[in-house]
Amino acid sequence: MQALELRQRLHRLWDTPPTVFGWLSSVDHKELGRRYIVTALAFLVLGGIEAAIMRLQLAGSDMRIVGPEAYDQLFSMHGITMIFWYASPILSGFGNFLLPLMLGARDMAFPRLNAFSYWVFLFSGLFINASLLVGQAPHGGWFAYVPYTSGTYSPGLNMDFYALGLIFLTVSTTVGAVNFIATVARHRAPGMAIQRLPLVSYSTVTTSVLAIVSLPALTVACLMLELDRHYGTHFFDVAHGGSPLLWQHTFWFFGHPWVYIIFLPATGMISMILPSLARRPIVGYPFVAVATILTGVVGLGVWVHHMFATGMNQVAMSLFGAASMTISLFSTVQVFAWIATLWTGRPVMTTAMRFCIGFIAVFVLGGLSGVVTAMVPFDWQITDTYFVVAHLHYVLIGANLFPVMAALYYWFPKMSGRMASERAGRASFWLMFVGFNVAFFPMHIVGLLGMPRRVWTYPPGMGWDGTNLLSTAGAFLLAVGILVSFLNFGVALRRGARAGRNPWNAPGLEWEVESPPPSYGTVHLPTVVSRYSGWDGHDSEHDPDDARVLATDRLTYTTSVLDAVPVAIARMPDDTIMPLLCTLALTGLFVALLLQLWWLAAGTVLLTLLCTAAWLWPEAGAEVRA
Repeated sequence: MQALELRQRLHRLWDTPPTVFGWLSSVDHKELGRRYIVTALAFLVLGGIEAAIMRLQLAGSDMRIVGPEAYDQLFSMHGITMIFWYASPILSGFGNFLLPLMLGARDMAFPRLNAFSYWVFLFSGLFINASLLVGQAPHGGWFAYVPYTSGTYSPGLNMDFYALGLIFLTVSTTVGAVNFIATVARHRAPGMAIQRLPLVSYSTVTTSVLAIVSLPALTVACLMLELDRHYGTHFFDVAHGGSPLLWQHTFWFFGHPWVYIIFLPATGMISMILPSLARRPIVGYPFVAVATILTGVVGLGVWVHHMFATGMNQVAMSLFGAASMTISLFSTVQVFAWIATLWTGRPVMTTAMRFCIGFIAVFVLGGLSGVVTAMVPFDWQITDTYFVVAHLHYVLIGANLFPVMAALYYWFPKMSGRMASERAGRASFWLMFVGFNVAFFPMHIVGLLGMPRRVWTYPPGMGWDGTNLLSTAGAFLLAVGILVSFLNFGVALRRGARAGRNPWNAPGLEWEVESPPPSYGTVHLPTVVSRYSGWDGHDSEHDPDDARVLATDRLTYTTSVLDAVPVAIARMPDDTIMPLLCTLALTGLFVALLLQLWWLAAGTVLLTLLCTAAWLWPEAGAEVRA
């Protein structure tokens, strides 16, 4: 069959109609990945605006830009937005777009579930940010410690928005995690055995397992909080046999693994970008893969280091402190592998490479400040000071934002078919790197000087004014650097040079498809013989008999878990509006629970079930072909 005829047939099978209804119904992993990234970046901007107002408030002593209640809502929404609606979802966006291309599949394992995950992420974010419009945003921090967040001390809707919004979001994160695991396990190119997996696959699967294990703790904690607030239970009420520490245990059992959920996929992307731009395979591939998995495993057992100041048993705190130090060893393995790859390679100093190197520097500094907080006596001295704020931002921005910027510059040509300006990219990097360190390194100092976190102002004469003014200046410099990149991408989308298939001479399987990729990925489903398809001389699409075209329907291979041997041909479902309608019904349910409108809650539950039934109704020819 002629190549042109094959492409036309695949386009008819896989393309989404270019209409509004088609856009709302699309289940294409590439389209959903781009939406995830753009939406998460919008939440980044929103969280950045909240941070800018806080930094103006703290730039000097006795400032009165906002009042204490507004400041409490700002710092709470800043943390909630950045941690829950930016840091993890943007990594899901890259995973959605890239993983099927890297694995040689034509879509995620569950395309409709993928669309549902995105819509729930979007509407849960709109739900919790609606609290700002009514002046009742969460005000108990992103950790929402009781009893301050109980109905007695927080009688408004503030913490109801928090609890219900997070329960809503966990639906998206959980189904997304299941989808990633199934995709990596069963939809890989023939020959892509586990020892040939892209390293980002290990980090994605590890964090997906972490999400499935830890998210129920957050859901249960938020559910218990709502029951305490409105329905007469006393899970956290000491006077009736409850315990505030129960909230801390359930929250941090989720909260610390979440740190790795928003960190490990970013390190996986670094492990893909660095070898490509260093022009050599990564040093210590097996060790990096094992270190990634062990980070997730040990990360489930260190949550108590957030609770050293609660006065628990000394032996227990010592054990958790030792575990917290141990986990740094696995990150050290990855750092040494990255440095050795750079040292023994021929690095090409693109913008993406600069962000990679900047990430390593910032991450090492953040890791060092984290190791000392694992020592219980030192932790007692700096608990609830700005030293912890500095450490948190060095780890989360250093281990998330810098890798995300590296990934945006590296994979932007693949996503858009255009090249971003390297000159503007270099300017953005230096503005961000200098701005970040000017903003957050002084916070270590002001924290050691005794400045507590979560204070809306401070009196003169404390010796904190100059340091806080410097941090505020650095924060705005960081914001300018991010803005430069956004403008760079915007201009490149309209006027950037054509990228071609592989502008970086990269070895990943995703670089063997067109830029941007067509809806079906590749005409011939690829085969793999090594970890670096682009460098091994193997023609991954060589298929003289058209045996791997699979152009009779929306089809892709199902392969064995360990050796990626084809065992079946799976039919992917068509586009549908049902994931969106199901999400709208769920949104109505959470609004009804917020306002305690039980008739509306019952109606939206029924509507959700009907939409789910329509979604899952069997299609003709939807069987899996052996």
